[in-house]
Amino acid sequence: MSAIRKVIHVDLDAFYASVEQRDNPALRGKPVAVGGSPEKRGAVAAASYEARAFGVYSATPSRTAKYKCPELIFVPPRFEVYKGVSAQIQEIFHRYTDRVEPVALDEAYLDVTENKLGIASAQQIAQEIRSDIFTTTQLTASAGVSVNKFLAKMASGINKPNGMAVILPHQAADFVETLPIEKFHGIGKVTARKLHEMGIFTGADLKGRSLAELVGQFGKVGRFYYQIARGEDDRPVVADRVRKSVSVETSYDPDLNDTDEIERALEKVVIDLHRRLEKSGLAGQTLILKVKFADYSQVTRCVTQASAFMEVRSIQESSLQLLNGLELEEKSVRLLGLGIGKLIHEDTDFQQLVLEM
Repeated sequence: MSAIRKVIHVDLDAFYASVEQRDNPALRGKPVAVGGSPEKRGAVAAASYEARAFGVYSATPSRTAKYKCPELIFVPPRFEVYKGVSAQIQEIFHRYTDRVEPVALDEAYLDVTENKLGIASAQQIAQEIRSDIFTTTQLTASAGVSVNKFLAKMASGINKPNGMAVILPHQAADFVETLPIEKFHGIGKVTARKLHEMGIFTGADLKGRSLAELVGQFGKVGRFYYQIARGEDDRPVVADRVRKSVSVETSYDPDLNDTDEIERALEKVVIDLHRRLEKSGLAGQTLILKVKFADYSQVTRCVTQASAFMEVRSIQESSLQLLNGLELEEKSVRLLGLGIGKLIHEDTDFQQLVLEM
């Protein structure tokens, strides 16, 4: 009989904004937005909890954020500082286990089923890690502990900020069944709306649907929905994973029919992609546009440049050029996606990698 897995998900609280408040005492206790500017187009990259109280979150357009919170303080991002702090946190993780899967600069999964210090309790390890992070960086982190990645991720959000939650094996079924479907990690707004239309509002509702029905409605990802409705997730914690791409996509219901509407929607996808690049600390030379139409046909177009795509403006201009090269007349768009390939990783040369979309 195999040992029960012990997985921890660690998530720094409002990471970018918390670093800025740590380093500048004048910002402490005040609503802070990292990135963006009320005088220019753009979006907030991260928001402090004081700003979130006004409805300002990452990806909120700058002007909207300022309208919601007139006292909002905008500060420019300092990604080299964030990467340095992230490296300190990674060192802490590796004191306990080498089975660490970074998700972003401020987030990671750890498999501590077997750990370097021989600590039997995953909850104790998570508590010690949170204490070590605060002692080293003066930043708070939240953690979730459970038997797989999905449950650990869900647990880490229960008592944020600066909290921890544990979902034990015998608690998993009840926890998932009572969870609103829009709270499931991996289920976005469009999918949640479609599930609502199917009469699925909670984990219990989702659990009541067959594998065949979910696969028929959602394709391969339907199998994942079937599993997580039962609190199951067999994905391993993959240490030292090399990312081949960074990508985002958004589905639309109803479909987009007007060219101007499609371009406005693409601008939001650009902002999402840029935010994900910043959070992951990556950049790349190839930009890929994916468009899926109402008849489920799809096209992809790409462009490669000598320098990396890093600024919102360059991503926006190139993505519009790719979009304008398509025949969109009399076509309805169901999905837009953007990805960055040929990633540039820290301390490495350009890597010739294939983008997976």
